[in-house]
Amino acid sequence: MTQRIKCIIAYDGTHFSGYQIQPGKRTVQGEFEEVLRRMHKGTKVRVAASGRTDAGVHAYGQVIHFDTPLSLSSEQWKKALNAQLPDDIVVRFVQEADADFHARFSAKAKEYRYKVWTAAERDVFRRHYCAWHPYSLHISAMNEALRLLHGTHDFTSFCSAKTSIEDRVRTMYRAEVKADGPMLEFRFVGSGFLYNMVRIIVGTVLEIGQGKRSPADISTLLAAKDRRLAGPTAPAEGLYLWRVYYEDECLVHSLVDG
Repeated sequence: MTQRIKCIIAYDGTHFSGYQIQPGKRTVQGEFEEVLRRMHKGTKVRVAASGRTDAGVHAYGQVIHFDTPLSLSSEQWKKALNAQLPDDIVVRFVQEADADFHARFSAKAKEYRYKVWTAAERDVFRRHYCAWHPYSLHISAMNEALRLLHGTHDFTSFCSAKTSIEDRVRTMYRAEVKADGPMLEFRFVGSGFLYNMVRIIVGTVLEIGQGKRSPADISTLLAAKDRRLAGPTAPAEGLYLWRVYYEDECLVHSLVDG
């Protein structure tokens, strides 16, 4: 008899070629499945995730699941996995899930965060964990722009031109930026996110913060549905998959509590 195990994992994406397994490259999925293969005495165990992250992108709340015949408690799973995983991956939480739970398809919403260091001098100790943008920024103008993203829109202008997904309509529940000294943190909660969507939004909003664009340009870009008109794609190292929401109640509390 098999059971479905759900894990919340965090990883430092610096030295990974992304989450998804790729031949000849180091990936989060590859490392995790190798540990499970050893635990299952050579039998391959496939892991499903809430979504893929690119090379250099981090996660604090990536969710995965896998099916196993092994009978271990949640705490035993957590200890066994963390004892064998590399130092840049950690299992934060484990529980047995219902048989119909799916890390990707059961998700109601996702939260991403993006960190930007705005000091004039680069911080060498933060260089892998935030983007460096040494310019004076108008935070109020940036938040004015981000509020225009709230609601349901076609986000074609804010996704990679390489994306093969035809339906680019998504609902943005929260989009904001806060400053803590020279560190900015963007927060996005949405029904789903297109390829490079958060990074393109951040790149565009940083231009608004510098005065290169008007906050109202966001509405124009949404209507245009043209990636070429939006700003640059912000670097991978500032992006974090922060949380995946599976219950409507948890999502509502997150939006109300901030």
